[in-house]
Amino acid sequence: MMTGRGSSAVAGGLARHIPVLVRSALDLLGVRDGGVYIDGTFGAGGYTSAILAAAATQVIGIDRDQTAVANGMDLVQSANGRLTLIEERFSALDAMAEKFGHASVDGVVLDIGVSSMQLDQAARGFSFRHDGPLDMRMSGEGPSAADVVAQAPERELADIIFQLGEERHSRAVARAIVAARRTARIESTAALAEIVGGVVHARPGAIHPATRTFQALRMFVNEELPELASGLAAAERILKPGGRLVVVSFHSLEDRLVKTFLTERSRTASVSRHQPDIVGPQPTFRLLTKRPVVADEAEVAGNPRARSAKLRAAERNDAPPRAEDSDRLLPPLPSLADIVKDT
Repeated sequence: MMTGRGSSAVAGGLARHIPVLVRSALDLLGVRDGGVYIDGTFGAGGYTSAILAAAATQVIGIDRDQTAVANGMDLVQSANGRLTLIEERFSALDAMAEKFGHASVDGVVLDIGVSSMQLDQAARGFSFRHDGPLDMRMSGEGPSAADVVAQAPERELADIIFQLGEERHSRAVARAIVAARRTARIESTAALAEIVGGVVHARPGAIHPATRTFQALRMFVNEELPELASGLAAAERILKPGGRLVVVSFHSLEDRLVKTFLTERSRTASVSRHQPDIVGPQPTFRLLTKRPVVADEAEVAGNPRARSAKLRAAERNDAPPRAEDSDRLLPPLPSLADIVKDT
């Protein structure tokens, strides 16, 4: 079953694999016999399973986490040739579809964020409630969170924590991290959580003081917002006219990016407000959700994590895709490569 992803409020705890907004996602995808669909965030295979069960479809499942791909092989076998599962970033979903013989597809679904499977494994370093190495890499490749914490200059570290974690004490947190790393490299989740807890004091009943800092580091290490922006553009390129894009997100940064992308892609833009008669690129999508779809009371009661989920959807038209302009959608932060060198 598909896990709820991305909920920062559970960044340190165990969670069951419970689908979030799957029924709404299927309805908006318009799954039909003969259709080809991309599940860009395969995870535990919940959306893929639902799409395969809904009609005689083909599904391309993508996940950068090799553990998720390995665990999905049983579903590949049971799908009898209807499921192709690939270890890759979903920003390459158009290239992957073309590689496996599909010049266009009927639908793309993305469930953004970290999965509870990843949170539950202390060795992956996503959680601070069970001590483990300060890793946080979804793919297991590239710089880790420990590398970022060790090398990021104090100002840039504060910016990362503020922009991606929305932590108002970001400067104090960065200052405390830099002071602590002068003594010894910060290698464990427990060590980082203790440092953050020393300067961020949560009220009773509030989220753990380290939640926002861990969220920020995870998003930065995995380049989650650039990946999302590029993935949306890739979906625009690969969807056929009438194809559907469905995105489920779990916090404001992701939802804001999805909303901005779909709003801009669904309206005609003038080249300049000083020359409104000069028309810019034509719309490439038609909005299917004016407001985000959210979980009802029954779903939230059965899965509290669903409370923060927001689903947005749009339908592709026959206008040519626009040039990718993802940098404009992103907060002003240095790249991971600029921060961490020689790892």
